[in-house]
Amino acid sequence: MMLYSAKGLTQKANGQTILDIDHLEMEKGSIYGLLGANGAGKTTLLHILAFLVRPASGVMTFQSQPVSFDEKNLQTLRRQVVMLDQYPILFSTTVYKNLEFGLKLRKISKKRRERIIDEALDLVDMGSFKEAPAKTLSGGETQRVALARALALDPQVFLCDEPTASVDLENQAAIVGLLKRINREQNISIVFTTHDRQLAAHLAHRTLVLSRGRLSESGYDNILSCTIHFLSGDQAQCRVNGALTLTLPAAEGQYPSGRQRIWIDPTGISLHAKGTVKDNSCLTGRLTLLSMEVTRIRATIDIGLPITVLLTPAEYQELQPSIGKTMAIEISDEAVRIL
Repeated sequence: MMLYSAKGLTQKANGQTILDIDHLEMEKGSIYGLLGANGAGKTTLLHILAFLVRPASGVMTFQSQPVSFDEKNLQTLRRQVVMLDQYPILFSTTVYKNLEFGLKLRKISKKRRERIIDEALDLVDMGSFKEAPAKTLSGGETQRVALARALALDPQVFLCDEPTASVDLENQAAIVGLLKRINREQNISIVFTTHDRQLAAHLAHRTLVLSRGRLSESGYDNILSCTIHFLSGDQAQCRVNGALTLTLPAAEGQYPSGRQRIWIDPTGISLHAKGTVKDNSCLTGRLTLLSMEVTRIRATIDIGLPITVLLTPAEYQELQPSIGKTMAIEISDEAVRIL
């Protein structure tokens, strides 16, 4: 079943278009990672999916039903979706009272409230904190209580804005584990924003990339600062970060020499098994990351710095790449662009 679908979705701010999505589909029961740099439109899209703001244009469905952005309809939709902010705010009362507040608004009986709260806190391993003052909690504990508070409302969807950004590494792992468990055991669909590709790969079933308000399969990968100089008429060297040298195919004068920023289009890089291609433009490295994004498979190759390659499903099936395997990449003439 389709959870969300949207066509022609746009949003504006100060007269500028900050979100422009031709087509979007998310399946019910899945975990989606929404990747992008700061200002890419991630939080804006999350607020629209939470029915907190009306898009400037476009049509949406939620659970296969058309979305009408009138207030009466939105109140019903908002009861099915919970937004979890990067820095959740708790009332300065007990953990129990924080979870109870939303249940009281929904006129849930006291006996049932107690059962729901106990179950939610146990699920996030915070049962022993029920009577603790919320203001004494650590960042990781606060995130867990926010998850429990959302769980208590029995939503269909969690929308999480940078869920691990404000906690330490130990709590990051715990929160990732909790979100996976919530999705698996409660069948709650999850959409989360992040700029961390490793988090997206570990947590998400599917990843969407936003770049300047648009869904992209290239995103913001492979942007490198380098110094360019020419070896001969058909090769250029890019000295990256003062340490790694990339030899790229280039006609004399194709790029300005000196200090530059380049982008290597992930769709213009070919991935090969080691030893199957011999060419000066090939580089070898270890495969460190694989994830599914929109219609392609994203592979990250560590050649001294991470380089992203986008594979079609057919290419993936043919290569059968695996994490840790040494692979070769070949960069096409058209893939390298000066920014």
